[in-house]
Amino acid sequence: MSRNGDVVEQENDPTAQSNTTTRRRGDPFLVACKGFSLVTSLAAILCIVANVLSAVLSFKHGSDFFDGIFRCYAVLIACFVVLAETEWSFIMRFSKVLEYWAGRGMLQIFVAVMTRAFPDYFGERRDLVLFQSIASYLLLACGLIYVFSGVLCIGLLKRARQKQEISREQAAKDLEDLERRKEELEQLLLAERV
Repeated sequence: MSRNGDVVEQENDPTAQSNTTTRRRGDPFLVACKGFSLVTSLAAILCIVANVLSAVLSFKHGSDFFDGIFRCYAVLIACFVVLAETEWSFIMRFSKVLEYWAGRGMLQIFVAVMTRAFPDYFGERRDLVLFQSIASYLLLACGLIYVFSGVLCIGLLKRARQKQEISREQAAKDLEDLERRKEELEQLLLAERV
């Protein structure tokens, strides 16, 4: 700020903060990706519930034994979809294709189709068919979004921003450590002078 050609410094300038303990807001793009991942996980969990209910009813009637086995496989693959959405390093290490959004989306579409397969044509379980339809179409929509986003390289952008965020957090942590070490050294110098 200048007054009559003189430069006057402001002591309490909010932009000149040197305090590194203040937290920066997360990247909005990464927050949106986490939100979409949460929606996809919930859709996969709905598919798990729908397939478990269908498997139980299939095994109860006895005549739909193969449908029950099919539903058990759908439950296992849907559980894998939920684990893939957590991006757990153990899962990602063994299934590299799920790092790419197009591959992840195709797996979600496959689970959605498995959930919707073998509908109740006789109309005996309309509520279960409605639940299966809702769960499968929700996961199908998430899978299609993943496939299109993967084709547009949005997943690559997300991974690059995650690396940038991690390096930024590490730099802030290193700066805090250096400042703490500086304070310790200053205290040691003061103690020696006394």
